[in-house]
Amino acid sequence: MSIPTPPSVTDLLIDLQRGRDGALDALMPLVYDELRSLAGRVLHAERPDQTLQPTALVHEAYLRLVDQRTANYDGRTHFYSVAATLMRRIVVDMARRRNAAKRGGGLLVRLDTGVDAAIDDALDVVRVDEALDALAAIDPRQARVVELRFFAGLSTEETATLLGVSERTIKRDWAMARAWLHRALSAT
Repeated sequence: MSIPTPPSVTDLLIDLQRGRDGALDALMPLVYDELRSLAGRVLHAERPDQTLQPTALVHEAYLRLVDQRTANYDGRTHFYSVAATLMRRIVVDMARRRNAAKRGGGLLVRLDTGVDAAIDDALDVVRVDEALDALAAIDPRQARVVELRFFAGLSTEETATLLGVSERTIKRDWAMARAWLHRALSAT
């Protein structure tokens, strides 16, 4: 008699895409540590006095992932990319709420943390989000590269695989996007 092997992350992602009840609940314990690490990277880029903790960010992202019943994940890397995007949106939404409640009380993000970004000062996370949206209107792939490299913490190789381009293209896009963001964020 053989003992059945537990489902892999990939199997559960497929089940999730197919709409199987309980797939996300079965998936979360397998990916929780990585999501918490990802949340830590997202939050590490912010100013030290922000109050959101990685665990709370993961839980909020989980609630949003539950609402994405029709998501099609192309594997683990894509799943983590979607999770990082959701976490970025959560942090930006929180900053916008704080700005609305208290003028100038927004969260700050440091673009030099975890990556060799060209911008080394603290910036308002809402400004960064708006600049990324503006970059996406000009070059969607470059904006996606920033999101994947900075917010998701993916390597050049992982980003290239996910986007279906060469590592050289990712390096070029990364350099150009950083320069564009530096100019856009320095101008305001």
